[in-house]
Order: sequence, then structure tokens, then C-alpha cells
Amino acid sequence: MSYKALYAYAWDLAERTVPAAVDEVRAVGIDTVTLAGSYHAGKFLRPRGRAGKVYFPEDGTLYFRPAPERYGVIKPAVSRIAAERDILRELSETKRIATNVWLVLMHNTRLGEQHPQAAVTNAFGDRYVYNLCPSAPDARAYAVALCKDVTDQYEVGGISVETPGFLPYAHGFHHEFALLKANRWLDGELGLCFCEHCIRGATAAGIDAPRLRARVRHDVESYLASGFDLPDDMAEALWLADTCTDGDLSAFLRWRCDVVTSLVREIRATVRKDAAVAVIPSVARPTGGAWYEGSDVCALAEATGILEACFYEGSAERVQCDAWDVQRRLRGAGRLRGILRPSHPDLTTRDAVIRSVAGLRDAGVVDVAFYNYGHLREHNLKWIADALADAGG
Repeated sequence: MSYKALYAYAWDLAERTVPAAVDEVRAVGIDTVTLAGSYHAGKFLRPRGRAGKVYFPEDGTLYFRPAPERYGVIKPAVSRIAAERDILRELSETKRIATNVWLVLMHNTRLGEQHPQAAVTNAFGDRYVYNLCPSAPDARAYAVALCKDVTDQYEVGGISVETPGFLPYAHGFHHEFALLKANRWLDGELGLCFCEHCIRGATAAGIDAPRLRARVRHDVESYLASGFDLPDDMAEALWLADTCTDGDLSAFLRWRCDVVTSLVREIRATVRKDAAVAVIPSVARPTGGAWYEGSDVCALAEATGILEACFYEGSAERVQCDAWDVQRRLRGAGRLRGILRPSHPDLTTRDAVIRSVAGLRDAGVVDVAFYNYGHLREHNLKWIADALADAGG
């Protein structure tokens, strides 16, 4: 099936009516709406908003109506808009456009605060409630149930799952703040999860996880007590050296990839067979950095058949470079989709959008999506239409 998609939120479709929104996006050359089915908090400026210009989504809620009996210890919260109107049902039953569902899995502050025992925990015992841990059984059960629930209840062509793994330290919480300079080494160390589930799982895999946790605590404590800030190039070199020469850390990072791959494999096995499952592997740029989050892009593509990479870059040349690298890592496994932002802060001209779509096509990426319906101006939508027309639809 063709996948020329536009990502969208339920509130943007609701204020226009679903039929009107479908007419608008079909006119651009879009054949699929990828609607957020589970999402986190935000503060969104909507240039074309009709019921206000700034929107605050409810944190960690669903935009479809779940079957509560499908869930275990961790149960989802339903957004007010979904309680009032089932936008996903309206969209999936139009039959005039394909419907795909975008599911944010482990990035959920509401559920992390309710279930801290299932949240990522750093070497000091601090719980990152914005990130459910993919090695925690309750969090895994929630993610699998979520994916099965929406594909069983709704006539959707598939799902795109985001944040199946470990988020980086510098991501995902309100007013992140520090009075010292961030750096790659410190973020890497603080982003490692040493919750009881990770300690137990890594130990079972032959890794001395308690020793690694103690070493990380000591090193971070030493740095925080120092009187200097690591320069960017030195921090990058130190992190690279640690990941290559510290056997416990190298094995631990590899084990994290196995954890995420096994979760995604379980999702694919549980979701109805005729529903596509795509994985959005990373919040990092470029995509090659996904390994830190536990995303082995080749293994994930093998697990589901589809990798959907965010090529959020500032030029067509950078998009092309990232696509080349991801294809190189896939080594022929699965199918690669690309997501582009045809606007600030990425592709800020019509020509850049057209060349980026053409560059993806030349790299063998014919399935492309754009982010996001409610955030784009009219001229950005026109750029999408021109790019798809130039690429032959």
C-alpha cells in the first residue's frame, strides 16, 4: 500500500470536522492520515487553528476509546476530547483515506507518576517519571495491550510506535534546568537506567550491573564535584571511549537494544496480522544515535518489517545523508519510511522540501510522511503538494 501520510492530532481534525480535513489533505496528495492515538503534554502554536491558536494537550492520554479489561496494572487515561467524540472512529470509517495510528509508548509522565516502580531510574535512584522502563513487566504489558487494543477495535491500516525504549536524559520534562553546562558524557551517564528490572535482567545476561551502577555513580559524583565543564569535543571523545572500552557498559548498552527489540517483537506478534507495525526508532538526530535509546534499527526492521525514521534535518543534503546511513544500517532488512518537517526549524523553503522528497526517493524511500497537519501554514501544505507531484504522487 502507498504511504503518503500527514501526521495529525484529534483536536485539529475535530474543529474542522473529519470530512473537511480529509478533503483538505487529499487535495495535497496525501493518502494516509497518521493520527495520534496516545500522546504527551505540549504547548502547540497552530497557525490555522480555528478554536484558538495555542493548544495544551492533556498529558499522557489516549485519543481513542480503550477497552479497560485489556490492560493490567498500568491502565490508560482517556482524553476529554476522546470521551466526547471518537475522532479515530470517524476517520477510520470514512473509507476515503487510509488511517494509521501513532502511539507514543514509554514517554508518559502521567503513567510514570502513577507507577514509579515501572519508571526509568538512574544510578542514584532518581526516578524519571516521564519514561516508563521497557524492561519493567508492567510497562511492557501496557505497551503491548495499547497496540493490540487500538488495532482490534478500529479499522486502521496499521500503527507507528514511538519511544519504545529508553529516552535520553535531556528529553521529556517540564522546565529542564541546570546551572552547569550539559555535555554528551554527562547526559549519557545520567540517562542509563538501573531500576530493579534492568539490574535483574542485565545480571541474568551475564553483566555485572551493580558494579557498573557503582562506577557510574562515582564518575558522575566526581564530575559534579569538580570545578570545570567538559568541552563538547572532549565530552564526545570520553563518551565514545567509555562505550568502547568499558566492557560492562558496552554489554549493558547492547542488552538494552535486546530489551527494546524483544518488546517490539512482542507487539508485532500480538497485533492483528493484517495491520502494519512501523517503529519510529529515535528522538535523536541523526537517526544513527538511536542505539543509545535501545533502538537497533536493523533488528527493529527485522522485527516488524517497517522502520519509520524522523529525518528532521535542516537541508535536503542532510536528509539524504541520514537516509543513506539508515539504509546502510538496515542492510536490506525491512522497509524504510521517512518523516519530514516541511517548515521551520527544518526545511524552510519549497525547494528544500521538493529536493528532500526526491532525495529520499533516490535512496529507495518511497513511503514518506509529513509532520504535522495542525502546525503547518497554508504555504507549507502547498510545498507538500508540490513535492509529491514532482515525485510522481
